[in-house]
Amino acid sequence: MAIYSLTPVAVPKIKTKYRTIQTKLPVPQSVPIFNALAKAEPRSMMGQPPIIWHKADDFTIFDRWGNRWIDWSSCVLISNVGHGADAVKQAVLAKVKQGLLATYVFVHEDRAALCKELQSVSPDPRNYHVFLLSTGSEAVENCIKLSKTYAMEKHGPQKRYLVTFNNAFHGRTMGSQLAGGMPKLKKWMGEGDRSFVQVPFPDGFKNEDRSFDLFLKSLNDLGVKPAEIAGVLSESYQGVGPDFFPVEYAMKLEAFCREHDIVLTMDEVQSGFGRVGKWFTYQTYGIKPDLIACGKGITSSLPLSAVIGRKDIMELYPPGSMTSTHSASPICVAAALANVKLLKKGPYIKNAAKLGRIMVPELHRIQQKHPNVLGAATGMGLVGGIQVVKSGTKTPDPDTATAINLKCFHKGLLMFAPVGIGGECIKIAPPLSINEAALREGLQVLDEAVDEVLG
Repeated sequence: MAIYSLTPVAVPKIKTKYRTIQTKLPVPQSVPIFNALAKAEPRSMMGQPPIIWHKADDFTIFDRWGNRWIDWSSCVLISNVGHGADAVKQAVLAKVKQGLLATYVFVHEDRAALCKELQSVSPDPRNYHVFLLSTGSEAVENCIKLSKTYAMEKHGPQKRYLVTFNNAFHGRTMGSQLAGGMPKLKKWMGEGDRSFVQVPFPDGFKNEDRSFDLFLKSLNDLGVKPAEIAGVLSESYQGVGPDFFPVEYAMKLEAFCREHDIVLTMDEVQSGFGRVGKWFTYQTYGIKPDLIACGKGITSSLPLSAVIGRKDIMELYPPGSMTSTHSASPICVAAALANVKLLKKGPYIKNAAKLGRIMVPELHRIQQKHPNVLGAATGMGLVGGIQVVKSGTKTPDPDTATAINLKCFHKGLLMFAPVGIGGECIKIAPPLSINEAALREGLQVLDEAVDEVLG
């Protein structure tokens, strides 16, 4: 876990079109706020660079002491159309003024409108339904439940396994962590559930074998037969990288699932809604998932998630038996509806694709300057990552990754704390509204920070 000091230090003052740093960091006046929180919150909430957010506008973040950062966090891949987009704000304010704050699962008009909009971006609008929830973890849990229910009802209890991938992250609830591929996150569960099994992900760095044969061999080694598999669940790209499937692998995986009537779920919670230059990342592989878990960028703001799935699977549960307290919460749905309409008519998705052709090569260039320590660089659209490792190895080096992250923070470039299997991944995820000049400025800051830390 990244650890950031709360002792203010003098940093160079910066004033550019998009960045302003004019105080010590952390800001001395902010330290009492952090200390007060430490007395009221669990320490798990204190893992990010020490900034007190005051305002977020488009792709910049402000504190109330005159500092401003280019945002490369997007609130952990939420703010796809930028922070505080006018259409999203106005939709939320209008719903508040209307006087509709909560509805449970009683129907409101925007719910019908949003479901129709999400159907329209599904693999087959006539045959896919939409179920609105609150969080990405909740959407993943629902996909697990539906996969296992479909298999059990159609084929019997012997079809019970859910296959996921090593190093996967699907959320922090029990089912989503059972599906996850990081053992350290499952210690609290003890033995767990043996019907959840993991196989290597073909990322090409942590696992160099990118063949689909490894998938089949791994299942055989685990003693799992295709006829016993209820579902396969994967992030469309693994968040620890980001790590992407080879297209051929993804297509063979889809064919395998079709051959054995296995429910294929793509977790698009962080990768959807334009992040890679398409509505969903699975589209880059030319496949058609049965279930899609959505969240984060669905609103660019408030908590909402969704499962978009094949009608025959989504219809397995009768009325009243597959709901959630805040399913389709009116204010969140209003934000999502405005957000989806912006994504459809605005430049955001095209901008992600265009700027990705600048960002990703630049990340590779930076990585190649220090290849012994920067083990790999990956990306697509406006998501990227650099793996920081012990020199000449693949062993994660979270301390150096954090030092680079902190140096960027001191220079007016904000990212969330390093992620990955060992806190080694410097993750880049600006809002899709960022312009080329600001992106290039951020890349220059990252380049400088890497050189200053690595020498």
